[in-house]
Amino acid sequence: MIHTWDPTATGVLRLPSGRLVRGRGLRDPRPDGPDPTFAVHLLGRTPPEVTWESRWLRWPDFRLPTDHDQARAVLHEAWERAATERVEIACHGGRGRTGTALACLAVIDGVPGEEAVAFVRRHYHHRAVETPWQKRYAARFTP
Repeated sequence: MIHTWDPTATGVLRLPSGRLVRGRGLRDPRPDGPDPTFAVHLLGRTPPEVTWESRWLRWPDFRLPTDHDQARAVLHEAWERAATERVEIACHGGRGRTGTALACLAVIDGVPGEEAVAFVRRHYHHRAVETPWQKRYAARFTP
């Protein structure tokens, strides 16, 4: 059975394949509606406890993931699960790290790397992906 997001819900990004992924900032209240079934937390320290399955990808604020191989594996898992589940990508503010991870998911989904940041800014948040090195990371991300 497929349990994905409402495409009109706050923070939901539709990838070209039709997969839906919700990005959000953990400092903000949890949006109305159903909880995720799977989440990726992009934080420099231990994430908060949640009642759904999650992965912690160590990713300090304004930086890049500390383990690029782990990042690739976790983001691939998120992309695969987004076909049938409510997947959430979240950092503290919901823009820099979250936007970068969403851009990487767009690359996995077939968006050319050099277009991924613009895609996420157009369809998720106009200020997503905050630093030059995050932009380079997304542009050079290899699925």
